Amino acid sequence: MAGTTLPTPLYGLYEEQIGFSELMVTVVFAVYALGVIAALLVAGDFSDILGRRPVLLFALGLSFLSAVCFLSEGGLPLLFAGRLLSGFSAGLFSGAATAAVLELAPPELRGRSGFAATAANMGGLGCGPLLSGFLAQYAPWPLKLPFLAHIALLVAAFAVTRALPETVARRDPRPPLRPQGMVVPQETRGVFVTAGLAGFAGFAMLGLFTAVAPSFLSQTLGEDNLAVTGLVVFSVFCSSTAGQFLMTRVGVRRALPTGCLVLTAGMALVAVSLWVESLPVLVVGAVVGGLGQGLGFRAALTSVSAVAPEEHRGATISAFFVVAYVGISLPVVGVGALTLALGLRDAGLIFAGCVMVLSAGVGVFLLRRPLRMDAA
Repeated sequence: MAGTTLPTPLYGLYEEQIGFSELMVTVVFAVYALGVIAALLVAGDFSDILGRRPVLLFALGLSFLSAVCFLSEGGLPLLFAGRLLSGFSAGLFSGAATAAVLELAPPELRGRSGFAATAANMGGLGCGPLLSGFLAQYAPWPLKLPFLAHIALLVAAFAVTRALPETVARRDPRPPLRPQGMVVPQETRGVFVTAGLAGFAGFAMLGLFTAVAPSFLSQTLGEDNLAVTGLVVFSVFCSSTAGQFLMTRVGVRRALPTGCLVLTAGMALVAVSLWVESLPVLVVGAVVGGLGQGLGFRAALTSVSAVAPEEHRGATISAFFVVAYVGISLPVVGVGALTLALGLRDAGLIFAGCVMVLSAGVGVFLLRRPLRMDAA
């Protein structure tokens, strides 16, 4: 997952090298999200049929090809291709890897396995900008070395995945592989809608930091150090991981509304940081918003997993990630479009206000009508 966010601190360098607008930065980012969504819709249940390990190995191969595209530095077409392949890879990982971790864990560690899965997801996303930011700022070959490091990590991941046992029993005859679309079993829909809205709001905030944060830092706050950019983005995901850890103590029913309300407070601080042009306030907003996103994300994913029937668990988790990745892409492209008319700061303020309204609305609704599910 770290490979999907490696380009975040590098977008400014690509802008200088290739020459494109802020809107194009958000479109390049959205191409990644479209790849994730396409993979989830087409192949979200393939790991339920083929097994977890073959799908994970194939996803690692796509991630390797994505790194090769970035290493080629062939202009905007290869940039798009690299992001699309990265999206395909992440889409396959999202459902299959989460389901595999849950299934590989012994019963006494089942609760911790949920945290391990979501923490690996968010931790990886956070480590990508941290790695590329420091390498681009303080090491040679700023547009090559981060992706060479990623390829080395992929080789290690491939070796580990090859050694894992398969958790899906082979069925004979094997069911046909067909595009599944959105699979949301009837019995999960009440929980799924509310959890999906919370996931949408949280991932919209992540999209802001992974796609537009470098421009905010350089153009609005005057911070051009790529390592600082990587640290700011890393702080969001690190805080998200901490929020996921806290969910066990808070409980699913309380964590979901609490996470939404904490996310609202974090986005309010982000808006203030843009208004007064303060880097420290932005960092505090990133930490608070990430904490709320982590609480809400793990609670939402746990809720959906708990009510999903076993034979459709991978597909249902994939459907949840479809909603989340729509949240990480469409609003961010909206920010890019608004930037052309209003400027970066005003576009960011409008974006922050929209996320605040959505997350606060979901949080208040859940306080009045808590989720009902036996597994939580």
